[in-house]
Amino acid sequence: MKEWLDKPHLLFDVRGKVAVVTGASGAFGALAAQVLAAAGARLVLAAGRQSELESVASSCQARGAEVVSIARRPRDAADCDAIMHAGIERFGGLDILVVGSGLNDVSPIIEMQPERFEKVMHGNLTGAWLLCRAFGQRVIPQGRGGKVILVSSARGKLGHPAGYSAYCASKAATDGLTKALGCEWGRYGISVNAIAPTVFRSPLTAWMFEDNEKARTTRNGMLSRIPVGRLGEPEDLAGPLLFLASRASDFYTGHILYADGGYTAG
Repeated sequence: MKEWLDKPHLLFDVRGKVAVVTGASGAFGALAAQVLAAAGARLVLAAGRQSELESVASSCQARGAEVVSIARRPRDAADCDAIMHAGIERFGGLDILVVGSGLNDVSPIIEMQPERFEKVMHGNLTGAWLLCRAFGQRVIPQGRGGKVILVSSARGKLGHPAGYSAYCASKAATDGLTKALGCEWGRYGISVNAIAPTVFRSPLTAWMFEDNEKARTTRNGMLSRIPVGRLGEPEDLAGPLLFLASRASDFYTGHILYADGGYTAG
């Protein structure tokens, strides 16, 4: 009998896997790092903010993980090569890439300068493309497959009236990258998928969870579209992350997994 029939939890086992997490000081990146650390992965953590990166690294080490951190953002090919090299040098190989780096810039399109649009596109798309390129260049020759997890958004599927032209475009492009690489890398055993949340609790969205008129108005507008009747919590992203990072998702690639309480269903 197959081992997983007796011990199905082994499908989600990532112990000993080497995971690169970028944007590791951000809300999703820090969550991903800590979940993978507690699950037994070895970590390469990258972020631009040194002090916050060190804090996340310490939290992961406290959970028993081996960690190497590198204070770099995926601004160009050299940055991405350096991030991957840090993992190869310390652990001898790579298995998982979680692209948690990204940004938003809200503005009506007629007021937004092209440079601001390009910055969002670079932060959310070009940086992810460069990271995937650097990861693939090293993981494909290993011949043991791998996992890539990108971060999209419900805004990759749905528009928004409040000046999200850059963000929506970048996340729709992230979905396209996910699907294209899912097709391109399937023969190498590398799964490429994306998690697409709606609003979930983080330092940037904490105000939406407060008990004041502005928060209630914004929150009620969101809740009218979310069938489960609440906004997202960090743990709502932990399960999908572990699924996509483990062999439980080996037959899934090119998918956008909406962690949104049903927001995009209706």
